[in-house]
Amino acid sequence: MTRAQESPSPSGDVSPPPPPPFTQDMPVVMVAGGAGYIGSHVVEHLLSLGVYNVVVFDNLSTGHSDAVPSHPNLRFVQGDVRSDSDLDRVMEAYPVEYVMHFCALSLVGESVSQPLKYYDNNVVGTLRLLEAMVRHSVPHLVFSSTAAVYGQAQPEPIREDTPTIPLNPYGGSKLACEQMIRWTCEAHGLKAVALRYFNAAGASATGDIGEDHHPETHLIPLILQVPNGKRDNIKVFGTDYPTEDGTCVRDYIHVSDLASAHALALGHLAQTQPGFNAMNLGYGRGFSVRDVIDHARSVTGEAIAAVDAPRRPGDPPTLVAEAGRAREVLQWVPENDNLDSIIGSAWKWHESHPDGFKK
Repeated sequence: MTRAQESPSPSGDVSPPPPPPFTQDMPVVMVAGGAGYIGSHVVEHLLSLGVYNVVVFDNLSTGHSDAVPSHPNLRFVQGDVRSDSDLDRVMEAYPVEYVMHFCALSLVGESVSQPLKYYDNNVVGTLRLLEAMVRHSVPHLVFSSTAAVYGQAQPEPIREDTPTIPLNPYGGSKLACEQMIRWTCEAHGLKAVALRYFNAAGASATGDIGEDHHPETHLIPLILQVPNGKRDNIKVFGTDYPTEDGTCVRDYIHVSDLASAHALALGHLAQTQPGFNAMNLGYGRGFSVRDVIDHARSVTGEAIAAVDAPRRPGDPPTLVAEAGRAREVLQWVPENDNLDSIIGSAWKWHESHPDGFKK
C-alpha cells in the first residue's frame, strides 16, 4: 500500500492547505483512528463496498500511515481527536454524515498504572468529538467499545444487559464514553451504536494490513513472535484461574468480521430513530490461552515454547459473548468463525511483515 494523501495537523500560526474534495457524490464517513489495527480493516472494508467516501482522521501516535491506502474515495487528515481546531478543520472541509470512533489507548496493564492517561485520551477525546459532532450537526456515530466494560461478568455468556463493572481503567474509560454518548443522543438527537468487541484477532485476507502495536500485548501476535524468531517463548500469565485448564478464556473474533459489523451499523443508523444501542461482537465460544497456543503450533508447524508466569492485574478469568443482538438488529453473519482461520490470517501477515509496517 502507498501512503494516502495527507493534510498535516495545524502547527503554530500556519494553516495547512484545505484537503482536496471528493469527486464522487457519496456519503462521507469520518473514521477517527482509521490508521490503527481495527480502524484500518474497517476502512478497507468500507472502500470495498464502493458506496462511501472515507476520511481517515488519525494523529499517528499508535497508528501507521502505511495502513492507509491511496484510493480515490479516501482522504487522510492528520489530527488529534482532542483538538477542537483539528476536528473543526475536517468537518468543515467535508460533509461528514457518519463518524466511526476508534481513537483510544487500549493496554489494560498500562491503564492500571496510568489511569489518568487513559481518561485523558479516551474520555476527553470522546467528549471533544461529540462536541464537534453537535457543532457541525453530524448525526451518526459508531463507537468502538470493548468487553472490558463488563469486568468479571457472570453468568456466561455475556449479554448486553449484564452488569457493567469494569476491572481496570481501560474498561472504565470506555464505559464512561458509552454513558456520555447515550446522554448526548438523548439531548441532541444523535443516533449511535457502541460495538463491544471481545478479542479482535487476525488480519486482512489481502495480507496488506495486520496488527502492529508497540508494545504488543495481544496474545496471538505475541505467540507468533516465537516462530518469527522475535522471542524465545510465550508467557502464560496466570495458570490458577477458575477455568478448565487454569488459564484465561477469551472469545476471539476475526477482525474482518468486526469490519463487516461496522459497515452494517452504518446502514442501521441511517434507518433507525435517534438514540443509543450497545451490541456485543463475538462468536459465543471461548478458547483458553493454552488452547490458542496449541492451535498456533498446528497452524505454523512450529514447536512454540510456553512459560508459566504470574497473573497480570486487571485480567478477568473468562469473557465470552452472547451476540444475538448484532445478528438480529444488524443482520450480521460472521464468515470467519474458526480459530485456525484467525491464526492463519495473522500468521500470513506476521510471516510476511516480521517488523510490522516498518520498512
